[in-house]
Amino acid sequence: MEQTRIHNIASEELKAFIERHRESDYLLLDVRQAEEYTQSHIPGAKLIPLPELESRLREIPGDRELVFYCRSGQRSLAGATFVADSEMVHGDIYNLVGGITAWNGETLPDFPRLQIFDKAKSHEELLLQAMNLEKGAWRFYGHVLERFPLESFSHTFDGLAKAEMAHAKIIYHHLEKVGRKIDAFEKTFESLEGELVESGESLENALQRVEALEGNLCLNLMELSLNLEYSAFDLHRTIADKAVDAETREAFLSIAQSEKRHMRVIAKAIDGCSLTG
Repeated sequence: MEQTRIHNIASEELKAFIERHRESDYLLLDVRQAEEYTQSHIPGAKLIPLPELESRLREIPGDRELVFYCRSGQRSLAGATFVADSEMVHGDIYNLVGGITAWNGETLPDFPRLQIFDKAKSHEELLLQAMNLEKGAWRFYGHVLERFPLESFSHTFDGLAKAEMAHAKIIYHHLEKVGRKIDAFEKTFESLEGELVESGESLENALQRVEALEGNLCLNLMELSLNLEYSAFDLHRTIADKAVDAETREAFLSIAQSEKRHMRVIAKAIDGCSLTG
C-alpha cells in the first residue's frame, strides 16, 4: 500500500484551516512532553507525547484529518511519519512547520532539506554515496558523545553512533553483492570523508548548531537528531521510489527502514529529557 503523504502546513495556514473546518473533521495532536503541554498548547489539541505515540495509535481516529505539532516541527514530523506508516489513518496528515514556536509568532533556525543524491549515478555509486553519509552521521553522533560525555543522554548518542557504523556495514554488503571490487570495510570506511550528514547539511554546520543550542540541551539535541534521521529516511525512500531497477529500489528501501528505526530510538529517548535540563 502506498504510504500516506504528509503535508507541511504553516502557522497562518493552520489558523485558516481551523476557521474553515468543523472540529469533528480534524484532530490537533501535540506530541511534546506533558510539562510542555501544561505550559502552553494550541486550544483543542490532544496530547500524546512522541515516546508514547505508537503504543496509543488506537486513540487516533482514522477517518479525520490530523495535524501534528511540537516545539519546532521535528518531533511532530517523526510522529506523523509513524502514524502514516501504521496505515490506520485514511485522512490527510499535516505537520505544523516551526511548531508551536511559529504558531506563537516566534522563529527558529531553518533545518536544511537538501537533495544530495545524483540519481544519474550508477547503483554502486549511489550506495557508496549513502555509505559516506552514514560516516557523516557517525562523526556527528561521535562529536556529541565527546562533547557531552557525562550527560544522561550520552548513552543514546553512543548507541546511535554504533548504529550508523552498523548501517554503513549493511551498505557495504550491498556493494559486495553487486560485485563491486572494493577494499575491506574498515579501509573503505576510513577512506570516506563523511563531510555531510544525512540531512545534506555539512558536518561543520551541523556541529555549529550543536554549539549554538540554548535551553533544554537534551531535548534540542534529540530534535536535531530527529531532523537528521528523518531527512535520511526521506532521501533514501525518494531514491527508492525513483529507482529504475529493482536492485536499487530494494537496497534503498532497506536503508530507509533502518533510518526509521533510528527515529524510534530517538523518540523513546525523549522521555529521559527533563524539561528543566
